[in-house]
Amino acid sequence: MAHREMHFAGTWYPRSAEECARMMEQFREGLQLPEVPDRLHGGILPHAGWQFSGKTAFSVLLALQRAVRPRLLFLFGMHLPARSPNYVFIDEGFRTPLGPVEAHREAARRLAEGFDFVVEHTSSCRPDNTIELQLPFIKALFPEARVVAAGIAPGDAAVALGERAVQVAGELGEPACFLGSTDLTHYGPGYGFTPRGTGPAAVGWVRGENDRRIIDRFLSLRPEEVVPEALHHRNACCPGAAAAALAAGRRAKADRGHLVHYCTSYDLAPDSSFVGYAGVVF
Repeated sequence: MAHREMHFAGTWYPRSAEECARMMEQFREGLQLPEVPDRLHGGILPHAGWQFSGKTAFSVLLALQRAVRPRLLFLFGMHLPARSPNYVFIDEGFRTPLGPVEAHREAARRLAEGFDFVVEHTSSCRPDNTIELQLPFIKALFPEARVVAAGIAPGDAAVALGERAVQVAGELGEPACFLGSTDLTHYGPGYGFTPRGTGPAAVGWVRGENDRRIIDRFLSLRPEEVVPEALHHRNACCPGAAAAALAAGRRAKADRGHLVHYCTSYDLAPDSSFVGYAGVVF
């Protein structure tokens, strides 16, 4: 057994512990989180480079840290096509600049039972930013938690897998949270998606309409609608992961979501091609 290597450190996020800590403090400075319930069950968070979406992702995990102390985190992600199998990592854990994050191998094994999964190990896993970029935040804010990292395809099983994750946590007696990693609309010539042309009108449409459509489904905990919505309107890149997390939250008795942060890459680096990022807790 071994810890999964870092593939994106030094490019998408810092390689050194000191620089990671410095960026987290920058994210924390001036951050005003909205009022959220004292008890939370999980969230939706983005996975672009930290310079673009790190503050949004950090906001979700900071809001969770202030409300709960999970010992188990289910982290759903991966860019997968609709007919793909799901993926789960079953090995010792993950390297981060801040030290290792341990995997919960038994929870991962139980999640995969009865579903179509490809099992990944340290020696046989592909690089994946949707999971890796969250791990330093998890190490800093939930240092005792163990993680189940799973890639969830945007298919019929996504909702059932989220519900199964809650059952697994209950079987193991582990206080748990459930996270879905997805960015929102990828807009512009660089993504082959320009239904509103380019310029400020396009940015306004993404922010006020296209991203808002799927954010509303996050906030109202409608996981069954997330995959069809995303496939039709191209407003989430990992809708299976989001649907699984929302289904888990609903099964765990969450009643609604709360938007804690939203931005686009255009806000930081205006360009004809840009991406939306939302941070939601429930």
